[in-house]
Amino acid sequence: MAEFTLDVRDLPRPAAYAEIDAHLDAVLDGIHDRIAVMATMAAVLHHGLGFLWTGFYQVTEPRGRLTVGPYQGTIGCLTIEFGRGVCGQAAATERTVVVPDVRDFPGHIVCDARSRSEIVVPVFDQRHALIAVLDIDADTARAFGDDDAAGLEMLVRRFARPVPRS
Repeated sequence: MAEFTLDVRDLPRPAAYAEIDAHLDAVLDGIHDRIAVMATMAAVLHHGLGFLWTGFYQVTEPRGRLTVGPYQGTIGCLTIEFGRGVCGQAAATERTVVVPDVRDFPGHIVCDARSRSEIVVPVFDQRHALIAVLDIDADTARAFGDDDAAGLEMLVRRFARPVPRS
């Protein structure tokens, strides 16, 4: 198991996400528990790229409500309705949402006033059912772009992989 904190802040984002993916493969080898995977992914992303808040909101009421799951950072909102804020919009549309400046996003939910930009990526299981969203906030505007969307979407695909039977 890889037991060190990965720091990829100085790499171009595509290379950083490739390093994170390889690191997660090593750390999570043989681990299939969804919560363990979410917690580990949140920690690796948060510390590896130096984000302000990194975590998952799990679907607790299909097409209705998200509840905070494993995360790194200050206390997050505990529940978010589908359609509300960036997380709720990503859940309702099942599409990645990139917000260059949260002050320009109508209905943005402020959990940490230091947040300036945000990306939220839907997470699907093997049946392509929405199970969560991955929410990441940064303390600078325009912190996220297409490379982040592609990299994070690639990382969360691990939740859609079949679980080996023992």
